Amino acid sequence: MAIYAAFIRGIMPTNPNHANAKLRAVFEGLGFTNVRTVITSGNILFESDSKSVAALESKIEKALSAELGITGAAHVRSKQDLEALIKKDPFKGKSHSRETYLIVTFMKEKPRQTFNTIKVTEGEPPKFMNDLEKKYGKTITTRTWKTIGRIVDKMP
Repeated sequence: MAIYAAFIRGIMPTNPNHANAKLRAVFEGLGFTNVRTVITSGNILFESDSKSVAALESKIEKALSAELGITGAAHVRSKQDLEALIKKDPFKGKSHSRETYLIVTFMKEKPRQTFNTIKVTEGEPPKFMNDLEKKYGKTITTRTWKTIGRIVDKMP
């Protein structure tokens, strides 16, 4: 049984269909086990016998659309993939703070993720996100480096 994290684009905690309990129910309905959510922004941990990330992403996207009307992309990464990201330490010497966010953007195509720093104090996040979408399309999803660490820490 492999351990995975799914990062779902466009989850809004204030939308009742995006509630963690509903997301977990969809994943459990797909036959995944040990399903848990981390934070309320579309981060779902689960276990599956499947070895195909692309097949998992497709299965999750279809189920979320059919059952909850969620049309955002699903980005699935194995525990090993996320641990390798942490070990790689793409932000060497930098730290996440209220003024500066270290972010990871997940993509469907290679290089599969990109790493960036956003200066929050300069009002950069909305413009930065628009620039990312122009470059990579609207199937991307972004998480802070701090969130990635929290997710890896919660993986069994």
